[in-house]
Amino acid sequence: MTDYPLVNAVVFAGLGIFLFVIAFTLIAKLLPFQFWKEILEERNVALATLAGAVAIGLCLIIAAAMH
Repeated sequence: MTDYPLVNAVVFAGLGIFLFVIAFTLIAKLLPFQFWKEILEERNVALATLAGAVAIGLCLIIAAAMH
């Protein structure tokens, strides 16, 4: 991209965060139940663990694609 590694890091980090938010929101909307209600009000630990695993998986995919 440019000869400035700090600029590259900031651009790619911003792009990665943006893509992560879009992908995670899309996954939450496609679920057959209310995602945040289940985690916050119903205290569904299994769903929270799954959400964390999905978040890590998405981040790894985005990081590998940008690398």
